[in-house]
Amino acid sequence: MGLLQMIKSQFLCHLFAGYVFLVSGLIINLLQVCTLPLWLVSKQLARRINIRLAYCINSQLVAALEWWSGTECTLYTDPKSYELYGKENAVVVLNHSFEIDFLCGWTFCERFGVLGSSKVLAKKELAYVPVIGWSWYFLEIVFCKRRWEEDRRTVAESLQNLHDYPENFWFLLFCEGTRFTEKKHQISMQVAESKGLPKLKYHLLPRTKGFWVTVQNLRGSAAAVYDSTLNFRNNETPSLLGILNGKKYHADLYVRRIPLEQIPEDEADCAAWLHKLYQEKDSFQEHYAQTGRYPGPIVSPARRPWTLINWLFWSCLLLYPLGLLLSQLVSSGSVLTLVVSVALCSAADLTSQIITGSSLDDRPDRNQQKLQLWK
Repeated sequence: MGLLQMIKSQFLCHLFAGYVFLVSGLIINLLQVCTLPLWLVSKQLARRINIRLAYCINSQLVAALEWWSGTECTLYTDPKSYELYGKENAVVVLNHSFEIDFLCGWTFCERFGVLGSSKVLAKKELAYVPVIGWSWYFLEIVFCKRRWEEDRRTVAESLQNLHDYPENFWFLLFCEGTRFTEKKHQISMQVAESKGLPKLKYHLLPRTKGFWVTVQNLRGSAAAVYDSTLNFRNNETPSLLGILNGKKYHADLYVRRIPLEQIPEDEADCAAWLHKLYQEKDSFQEHYAQTGRYPGPIVSPARRPWTLINWLFWSCLLLYPLGLLLSQLVSSGSVLTLVVSVALCSAADLTSQIITGSSLDDRPDRNQQKLQLWK
């Protein structure tokens, strides 16, 4: 381990990073609340402002991946499709196999200039989580309760509201619904066998209802589906804690652009189409396992400096008063100052633990039930 990576792995660095993310996020959340009256006057202007405010939060996580850990992302795609990325609305279908696959999806969004406006289908509970969840509320993220009869209507309404969105956006969709594990894969393949569906080796069965509702309600707004398949070199299993410790990974992403008009409108036909898509994704992962690369040419965009600039801005802005507070603590010994310092450190530590901790998707008792929903 080099000296720089050893420094990055220290608890004090994690504490400072958690402090900057938490405090800057709460400041941005407050600014987002201040835009509420603007929605009544100019909805589109309020949307544009919230896109940029959300970027200030999301890009800090992307900066941790690209600049702090130095993780490299290689893109395999058709050059003709590459020219359209970032210039149209799209639904991004990404496999859910790794702890940081959402972060790689955000990196893909960032390199084509749509990180601030990117959307996702998220669990309703996340809307109440400070910083990220509150920011998503103002960004018009689509939330669902995983109860189909309710979600069918509310998700459709939320998606319809995006038809007049003022900037290009990508809608990131994990059709598997939960992260791949061997136990969940075994349960999923039992479901496949009971339904007479082909078994998958590297994926869980996709949730067809959620995909169909998304595509149907974004017709006329989204131009294509970006079928995206992610893997990491050397059989690495990346984690958020590894990113925070400064560990470098190398991600490979294979993207195919599929025009939306090629996807059937009938629900049953759309479900069959999605199952076939995941069989193809399985074959791409098999090809990667055997050759160490995806088919097609490499046309990777360079990382942009804006995530690093944003991160440095908030770090300089917030670490300076923290330094003054610590200096005052040492010099005065005030009880109030001590309490405030301990509270800040505890909040920052909790934030870093939440960011790097286990996903809600890892709870096995709930996932056995969730695999049966939205199918």
